[in-house]
Amino acid sequence: MTFYPNDRIALFIDGANLYSAAKGLGFDIDYKKLLAEFRTRGVLVRAYYYTALVEDQDYSPIRPLVDWLDYNGYSLVTKTAREYTDSQGRKRWRGDMDIEIAVDMLELASHIDHVVLFSGDGDFRRLVEAVQQKGVRVTVVSTLKSQPPMASDDLRRQADNFVDLADLSAIIGRPARSPLPRFIQGEPAGAGGDAEG
Repeated sequence: MTFYPNDRIALFIDGANLYSAAKGLGFDIDYKKLLAEFRTRGVLVRAYYYTALVEDQDYSPIRPLVDWLDYNGYSLVTKTAREYTDSQGRKRWRGDMDIEIAVDMLELASHIDHVVLFSGDGDFRRLVEAVQQKGVRVTVVSTLKSQPPMASDDLRRQADNFVDLADLSAIIGRPARSPLPRFIQGEPAGAGGDAEG
């Protein structure tokens, strides 16, 4: 990544997209390290994190992360996820944040030199082009090393720089939590037919 010490930088994190990319690579994002890393690369103006939340749930697994981000240097942008039924009759949730990301990035473009977009969504190609026309450099962070790849080819070609998330894992990642050993899950050691050596 090419950054200059006086670069005014803004991070735009598509939360669901980044989570899926990191999960596909087998690690979790350490958001404290992520913020610290980009603070060393220039003047960090803003770090936006976008996610949809399911309201009226007793417990949401993302709620602790959202609360932590909100108190630790991130500008949180959320909206309520909408429930729908898919073609197989299963309940699903939809919470696309593309418009929110586009509006915020265009509004901030005249105040920054460099955008770092954490998303591989090809729908952002035109947004990246519009921001570049305002003189802003754009780095896209996503991955081609997951199965399936998470980064759109059109978005990668449009960006000034593309950084594979796998290459940042040692800097901003922590190992994904491994499943509990079988004896903790209630299965006796040695059960399950595996010959352990």
